[in-house]
Amino acid sequence: MNTPTRTMHTLLLSIIFLISSSPKISANTSDDFVTCIQSYNNSDGSIYTPENSSFSTLLQSMVQNFRAQTEAPLKPIAILTPSHETEMQAAIHCSKIFGLQIRVRSGGHDFEGLSYLSHVPFVIINLVNLRSISIDTEKKTAWVEAGAILGELYHAIAMKSPTLAFPTGTCPTIGVGGHFSGGGFGMMSRKFALSADHVIDAKIISYEGQVLDRKSMGEDLFWAIRGGGGGSFGIVTSWKIELVTVPETVTVFNVSRTLDDDTAELVHKWQYVAPKLDENLFIRIFIDGINGTVHTSFKSLFIGGANDLLNIMQKSFPELGLTKADCVEMTWIESVLYMANYPRGESIDVLLNREYAGTYFKVKSDFVTHPISVDGLEGLFEMLQEEDLPYYAGLQFSPYGGKMEEISESSLPFPHRAGIVFMIETALMWSEADTVNADRYMSWINNYYKYMTTYVSKSPRRAYVNYRDLDLGVNKYTKSSTSNYMEAKKWGMQYFNNNFQRLVHVKSKVDPTNFFRHEQSIPPF
Repeated sequence: MNTPTRTMHTLLLSIIFLISSSPKISANTSDDFVTCIQSYNNSDGSIYTPENSSFSTLLQSMVQNFRAQTEAPLKPIAILTPSHETEMQAAIHCSKIFGLQIRVRSGGHDFEGLSYLSHVPFVIINLVNLRSISIDTEKKTAWVEAGAILGELYHAIAMKSPTLAFPTGTCPTIGVGGHFSGGGFGMMSRKFALSADHVIDAKIISYEGQVLDRKSMGEDLFWAIRGGGGGSFGIVTSWKIELVTVPETVTVFNVSRTLDDDTAELVHKWQYVAPKLDENLFIRIFIDGINGTVHTSFKSLFIGGANDLLNIMQKSFPELGLTKADCVEMTWIESVLYMANYPRGESIDVLLNREYAGTYFKVKSDFVTHPISVDGLEGLFEMLQEEDLPYYAGLQFSPYGGKMEEISESSLPFPHRAGIVFMIETALMWSEADTVNADRYMSWINNYYKYMTTYVSKSPRRAYVNYRDLDLGVNKYTKSSTSNYMEAKKWGMQYFNNNFQRLVHVKSKVDPTNFFRHEQSIPPF
């Protein structure tokens, strides 16, 4: 008797034969790709091609960085929105046949658009229909499908328990698929480390189309997908995570300062204090240049009550001048909304909103291993006071220490652990009406990056893979299934330091033909 799997493989072999024997079929034809998918999966309800009236609207809704779109204008030959693993298996097999690359989109927040753009013929697998979340409150675990966004995960946890949480990012529209794949840093990382540190199982579809869990994929691949960046090893369809326990009450504050308040000295002091504070306390600095003026804010989450927070601050960082009036006690889920800049009293249902307004932007990241001097900070503030900047130019300083200091650099591919004082995210954003000035903005951020060379990590100059930056280097744009290892090593060392070599070893073993690839994917050796 023929099983469903055997029947699908028979159909696939038939379509391979037809394609290989017919000179009329083009490798870039959407219709032929759809025919292949239909033959394998007996369905085309989740496939959109340029011939569909909704194709352009669907494609444009995925784009969040319009700058990246202008640099990679080639459109996909098809967009798939699968609901089952078999549809993704079909996409892998048919993409091999037609020589197409695959881009997998979870939330679409890749800063360089690598989850929905390509310079070569490709298809997009949009995981929007794969976002179920199953929580076991007794075991304090959850299975999360890779298409879910952080807001949906936060909401699901809050609906089950007021004292369970998960350490991950602050932007609720980020997809868990990409976030976990790159490590996942957030406001509770000093207490609980990264999101990826709490992943205990996963399901992935390999380049051979096999569905693997932790046991069947092996510990090397399981290590690689928790911080090695998305798009290199397969399609992760779901993650099993262990939740963390938080008190019923946490405390937040947001204290703002201007340059008239000796901000450089205050930020300088923060560098010595923030990484050594109680691990329950996370104080992030935002430095924004707006209309020639620099605004600095100290935004914090404390996993505990206001009185304990004030005692810590009065002993360790009295220079900030924190008062009881600055502190607001709330539940953990309310703090999630607060950190995402929602107004007080907003319903947690807003976390279910997946819409995110795209814009033009460029982001860079750095890691600081020794405090920046006051002069260095003042020079940085001067750059942010320039009047020709776009509507948003800002820096984000995220402190390390705590649990991040305790975990080995090689524990996961994410290597930025002990010895890091803080991480910097630098962003410029501009509107469509301002695109005529895009070259000037890019020049500014490149000059800023050069200026910071003296003050940040060296050999290598580190970067966070979830703040993707193609300026660090790219694989060649080619249909060839081979990537130049030495080309990739430069940016690979910046993202992964000495873990890059192990990632290459894993890639060579699990995807030797380099099927899963993009401009900054891990190459086989």
